[in-house]
Amino acid sequence: MRLHVFSRPVVRAALAAAVATAGLFGTGLAPGAQAAADNPYERGPEPTVSSIEASRGSYAVSQTNVSSLSVSGFGGGTVYYPTSTADGTFGAVVISPGFTAYQSSISWLGPRLASQGFVVFTIDTLTTLDQPASRGRQLLSALDYLTRTSSVRGRIDASRLGVMGHSMGGGGTLEAAKSRTSLKAAIPLTGWNTDTTWPELRTPTLVVGADGDTVAPVGSHSEPFYQSLPSSLDKAYLELNGASHFTPNSSNTTIAKYSISWLKRFIDDDTRYEQFLCPLPRPSLTIEEYRGNCPHDS
Repeated sequence: MRLHVFSRPVVRAALAAAVATAGLFGTGLAPGAQAAADNPYERGPEPTVSSIEASRGSYAVSQTNVSSLSVSGFGGGTVYYPTSTADGTFGAVVISPGFTAYQSSISWLGPRLASQGFVVFTIDTLTTLDQPASRGRQLLSALDYLTRTSSVRGRIDASRLGVMGHSMGGGGTLEAAKSRTSLKAAIPLTGWNTDTTWPELRTPTLVVGADGDTVAPVGSHSEPFYQSLPSSLDKAYLELNGASHFTPNSSNTTIAKYSISWLKRFIDDDTRYEQFLCPLPRPSLTIEEYRGNCPHDS
């Protein structure tokens, strides 16, 4: 799935040989060309703790509304995207709200993630009462719309896609990843699903739970989700400290910093973000517990 990362030494050697053969040393090979050759998907400056915790990243963001009347398979939504096209295409993420909720409940994630270098689509669902399986299908329908039909499709690399969702949408995130194994990243936020076992998943998955969740308690939802994922899969479990089921509905630095790091690491293959995921973050005022497998397969 990330074979080009395995070949970085080979790429470096090939690039050096090609440049030497062509006599190009000292003739203005642009700074950063080496990094671009290593990983053409890297977007944005060198990350820091401050940059992933910031309310906005380095990209200016534009947005466009998608009417439910103009799409099928989901309920419309809002697309947030980097305004500039100078860096080429971006990976894309679709985010579903929870039971009885609308896209407004997760809208804070749109500009926050987009400003870090992603096209982000926060969606409404066909009804507010849709169950996880339906929300999973709607996430995939929204991805298909985004990459095939939307006005921003030319800004997206359709091979680098991810899904997120809150509550029932979190359960739908797992359903979507199960159905489409080509997805690069999945992040269920205080997810709810009666199916608690997910050995079929092949998508790197960050499960986010909340220690005070009484709607989808971690002991019967997020923890079993995480534990059932294949041991060979890149996976992590973040349990928020002093949090509730509805914590993902408001701007949250801890959710943002680890979601950004996970999406960058697995949608963009950007190993610059590995430092924020491995070694495993330790318990803190905002983290009750963090589990995962490190280092990540790359």
